[in-house]
Amino acid sequence: MHFDLIDLRLFQHTLECGNITAGASRSHLSLPAASARIRAMEASLGIPLLERNRRGVQPTPAGQALLQHARLITQQVERLQFDLGQYAQGQQGQVRLLCNTAALTEYLPELLASYLAENPGVSVDVQELPSLRIVQSISQGMADLGIVSTAAPSEHLQTRPFRDDPLVLVTPLGHPLASEATPSFIDSLAHGYVGLGAGSALALYLEEQALREGRRMRVRVRAEGFDGVIRMVAGGAGVGVVPLAAVQRWQGVLPLHWVALRETWANRRLLVCARDFAALPGYAAALVERLLET
Repeated sequence: MHFDLIDLRLFQHTLECGNITAGASRSHLSLPAASARIRAMEASLGIPLLERNRRGVQPTPAGQALLQHARLITQQVERLQFDLGQYAQGQQGQVRLLCNTAALTEYLPELLASYLAENPGVSVDVQELPSLRIVQSISQGMADLGIVSTAAPSEHLQTRPFRDDPLVLVTPLGHPLASEATPSFIDSLAHGYVGLGAGSALALYLEEQALREGRRMRVRVRAEGFDGVIRMVAGGAGVGVVPLAAVQRWQGVLPLHWVALRETWANRRLLVCARDFAALPGYAAALVERLLET
């Protein structure tokens, strides 16, 4: 089997475009050259990769597997080109860190600031994603490190404890749910919500929990960040679900009530995860050490 990057990009472009002609054009190849490359790939493997019909091409099962690997390899090559470009500009390394909403807003700013101040040649590419997508990305080698909640299955990755991060229900004082000792998330869905931005990892996770129970969240207004949610809740706009750490900053400042949710998924912990901590470059391992400091 002898494939090069041109072969892989051509195969990916062909399936994304739906036909060899458009795939060849996108890959800056002539149609005869593109067709010959794909035939050579199939001959090298001894199995068909594409099903051809009048409407274009579709991947065979083997072709679908090749497409997944081609996407991963091209992403890694693009990242390699970017990283080497940074080295050419005097940078010593880059860490790609994926994290959920709570980690990004509540715990990381000071930790990352101190790490970057001590490592001026390193940059950190931080992206917010739901925990399940973070696990998938780390598993596929698309990032160095992730911070996920225990709600996402991550047994196949290496993990280290990061923070306890329970989710709590916040209500205005005098709200009907404020008098309940242990309300459930499902109970709260009968009331209007102050939610996070629609693209927030936590907002997506809460909406998923509601849908699993055949319900929907009735979001009256969305706020950017936990502080915005808490201030709107205190003002009477609705109820909300936020990490306990965010509520504690406003304890005694705003007219607010909070209580732990009954659901087990709300009593979560955050984990730092990687495919192999021992295989991380030194600057990434140093970031892990900083994250694990208490």
